[in-house]
Amino acid sequence: MQVWSFTSYSRMEMISVCVIIGVVLGVSLLVFRRLNELWYSVKLGGRAYKSLPPGDLGWPVIGSSFSSYKTFMVQEDPISFIQSLHSRYGEGGIYKTHLYGKPTVIATDPEICRRIYLDEAKFKQHNPESVKILEGSSGDFSKMDHKIAYKVVATPMNGSEVLSNYVDFIEEVIAKGLEEWSSMLREPIKLLDEIGSLFFKVITKVFLGSRLDAKTMVELHALYKELSFAMVMSTFPYDFPGFTFHQAFKARKKIENIIQGVVEEKRSRRFENDKTSEVQCQVDKMVVAIDENGEKLYNNNLIRDLLLRVLFAGHSTPAIAAFWALLHISQNPHVFQKAKEEQESIIRQRPSNKKGLTLNEIKQMKYLTKVINEVLRRNTITPTNFREAKTDVNINGYFIPKGWTIQIWNIAVHMDPQIYSNPQEFNPSRWENYTPKPGTFIPFGLGSRFCPGSELARLEITILLHHFILNYKMEGVNLESYITQMPSPRPENCLCKIIRLS
Repeated sequence: MQVWSFTSYSRMEMISVCVIIGVVLGVSLLVFRRLNELWYSVKLGGRAYKSLPPGDLGWPVIGSSFSSYKTFMVQEDPISFIQSLHSRYGEGGIYKTHLYGKPTVIATDPEICRRIYLDEAKFKQHNPESVKILEGSSGDFSKMDHKIAYKVVATPMNGSEVLSNYVDFIEEVIAKGLEEWSSMLREPIKLLDEIGSLFFKVITKVFLGSRLDAKTMVELHALYKELSFAMVMSTFPYDFPGFTFHQAFKARKKIENIIQGVVEEKRSRRFENDKTSEVQCQVDKMVVAIDENGEKLYNNNLIRDLLLRVLFAGHSTPAIAAFWALLHISQNPHVFQKAKEEQESIIRQRPSNKKGLTLNEIKQMKYLTKVINEVLRRNTITPTNFREAKTDVNINGYFIPKGWTIQIWNIAVHMDPQIYSNPQEFNPSRWENYTPKPGTFIPFGLGSRFCPGSELARLEITILLHHFILNYKMEGVNLESYITQMPSPRPENCLCKIIRLS
C-alpha cells in the first residue's frame, strides 16, 4: 500500500491551485481584452455590430495602438501591418480596429479609398492629434471655407503660366546648392536636411517674396524642423511642460511671430504706398484682397495661420520625395544612364544662345517623369490620410458608424502586387504606356483635398534631378541608415558626399 506524505499532497494541491489561478487569469484577460468588442456591440446593437468590417478592436482604451506604433516607429515596412490584416481577415480591403482612443476603419482597397476620398457628403477631413501642432493659434484658418483656402494656396503653385515664372529661380537655387554640397568633401552632408533647405527657399519665395534675410530664413527652417520632429515623437500629444508636444507649441509661437512680422510689414508698405506698389508674391495679393463690400478679405491672423501650414507642407514632403529620387537613381545605374541620355539629348537640342531650363524642355523629360512617378509610388510620402464618417455609411456591405475615424492607406494601394507587379522593385519602366486606373495612384490624394502643391513639387524634383544627373554623383557614407515611417518614410541620419563630375 502506497502512503502519501503530507509534503507530496501539499505539492500536488499547490500545483492544482496554480492551474486554477492560471485558468481564471487567462479567462479574465480574455474577457477584459474583449471589453471594446462588448462595449460597441451594446452601443451599436447586435445587427449593426455584426455588419462592421472584419478586424479586432483590441484592448480597452488602447485598442491596437501599440501594434500601430510598432509598425510606424519600430519596423521598417508598414506593409507588414497590412499583410497581417490580409492573412487574418481576408483581402477585402476594409478592416476595423481601435487606435489611440478611437474606433477606426482601415481602407486599403483602391476603389474603397477612392470612394472615401471623393464622397465629401459622408466623410470629412480628420487629422491626428500631432498635426494640431500646425493649427494656428487664432483658429481663423480652421473656420475658413475649404474651397476658398484651397484656391488661395493652390493658385500660386499650379498651371504652366504660373510655374514658368519660377523655373529660373528654382534652377538658380538648386544649381548653387549642388555646387556648395560638392565643395564640402571633407565632411559628409545630411542630404535630406540640405534638400529641405533648398526647397524651403523656394516655398518662402513663392508666398513671402524676398523679404526674409538669410539669418531669419535659417532660423525659420530650424523651427520647422522642430515641428517635424514633434510630429514624429509626440506619442502623447499633451501641451504640458516636459512633453515634446509642448516644445512644438513653443516653436510654433516663434514661427507665428516671424510670419506675423512679414505680413504686417507688407500690409503697412501697401498702405504707405497708397496700394500702388507692385504685387510680387501671394502674401502681397492677400493683403490687398477685398470682398464685394470693399472690406479686407483676409486679416493678418488668417494669413499667418495659412502660411504656417503652407510653408511646412511646401518644403517637407517634396524634399523627402526628392531625397528618394536621388537615392534610387544613384543605386540603379541603368536608370541613371537612361535618364542621363534623355537630359543630354534635351541639352543638345537647345539653341547655343540659350542658357538655363525652360518649362517646355521640362515637359520633354518623359523618362524622368516616369522616374518621379515610380519614386512617388515606391516611397509613398503620405502613407495614410485620415477622414471621419459624418454619418452612418455602408461600404461594400460593411457598416461604418458616424464619428468613426477612417485611415486611407495610400501605401497599401501603391504596394499592392495585384496592381503593380513586384511592388518592392524600383522600376520606372512599369510606367511605359501605362495609365493607372482611378484610385490606384494617389501620391497626392484625391478630390478637393488633392495636394495643392503637387505641380510645384514635381517641378522642383525635376530640376534637381536634371542638374544632378548631368553634373554630379553620390557617394554614400551611411545610406542604409534607419528608416522612420512617421510622418513620412525617410532616413533618420543619412550622410553622403556629392561629387562633381569632371
